[in-house]
Amino acid sequence: MNLNNYIENHKERFTNELIELLKIPSVSADPAYKEAVLQAATFTAEKLKEAGCDSSEVIATKGYPVVYGEKIIDKNLPTILVYGHYDVQPPDPIELWESGPFEPVIKKSALHPEGAIYARGACDDKGQFYMHVKAFEAMVAENELPCNVKFMIEGEEEVGSDSLGEFLETYKERLSSDIILISDTGMISRDIPSIQTGLRGLSYVEVEVTGPNRDLHSGVYGGAVVNPINTLSKMIASLHDDQGKITIPGFYDKVIELSAEERSAMAEVPFDQEEYNQHLEIDGVNGEKGYSTTERASIRPTLDVNGIWGGYIGEGAKTVLPSKAYAKISMRLVPDQDHHKITRLFTEHFEAIAPVGVKVKVTPHHGGTPYVTPIDSIGYLAAEKALETTFQKKPVPQRGGGSIPIVALFESVLGVKSVLMGFGLDSDAIHSPNEHYGLFNYYKGIETIPYFFKYYTELSKEA
Repeated sequence: MNLNNYIENHKERFTNELIELLKIPSVSADPAYKEAVLQAATFTAEKLKEAGCDSSEVIATKGYPVVYGEKIIDKNLPTILVYGHYDVQPPDPIELWESGPFEPVIKKSALHPEGAIYARGACDDKGQFYMHVKAFEAMVAENELPCNVKFMIEGEEEVGSDSLGEFLETYKERLSSDIILISDTGMISRDIPSIQTGLRGLSYVEVEVTGPNRDLHSGVYGGAVVNPINTLSKMIASLHDDQGKITIPGFYDKVIELSAEERSAMAEVPFDQEEYNQHLEIDGVNGEKGYSTTERASIRPTLDVNGIWGGYIGEGAKTVLPSKAYAKISMRLVPDQDHHKITRLFTEHFEAIAPVGVKVKVTPHHGGTPYVTPIDSIGYLAAEKALETTFQKKPVPQRGGGSIPIVALFESVLGVKSVLMGFGLDSDAIHSPNEHYGLFNYYKGIETIPYFFKYYTELSKEA
């Protein structure tokens, strides 16, 4: 393939188009951004058409729409379905951004001498799915597209992809394909390419603890009436023991333990604990005893508080004993944990540990199933060859700690495996203030993706 000249000649435009997409505040979790989410869908559909899709459209769902596009050059050739999402996480806390979350800027640094784009969604997932659009454009423009391609870009990934199950069932025939290619993950470093071979599942809940029927004067009632914030804090603290294990009965029943050989292979992946600590500006790590930092962040289940609030949090003092306290809690799951069961176990346990004087309400939000992909499939081998071609070194298989709910659903509904070929870095601050995406990574993705198409087509013919 000889697409480097085309990519080089259009680099500036590729970057400018991504910047325009990043300006759209497509936050799916907040209804206040509804029009912006729809605007991002329309933008994506237009760019797919401009890139060379024979058709592209914005398809309504019960939630936010799915953008679908395709180019079928020969029904006898393989079909690659590209998945991504145009919605983004909320930008909060705004005050911690060095520049506006929806005002993209390019900054250079020691890690990114070519520059990185700073904006919400730069890496997760606008920058990564847009690599596919531009790689596709280059293949079409240079008459190098070796097989059929379909695009499915959704707008609800950051809120659990709730509408996707029904969408897949409804459009199952249209979405028929041989492999699903996803760039919503990362690699070890810009010098060490990797392919994620698994994702953790997710159970996400919100809890509410109610005490008295109204906020009370803490001098008049303090010490006599249960304080919901104090109580919630104690309940949350009890969810881990002193070994870092989660105390919910039955939580670990279905957890598949990796063999010593598998853990040994994981330990060979380059990792510098001191550099990790320095990057996060922490003086040490903690977690489940008996497991390394990389194991805790990938092959072990977790329970974390994502937000907690209640009472008075404004300026100055208000001596109030609050009526209610709240928290948002996420549990990352591993094979073979079922998120429906884990949500039920959490609810039963949380209700059981509530002391006299408070009422507890648990509201499930969304969940997802863990996923492991084989490393001997045609899709994995094609990704391996593609990365080796552009990085000049063999990529490392790596378990991921994040969750993409749609991946397991793809396999159960469409019967198709997925390949997780991401180009982000752990340092890209996804879901955090100052999220960014290196231009090196962006262009390297555009360069690598066409080779995946090439090798997948060739390997399919040989199979």
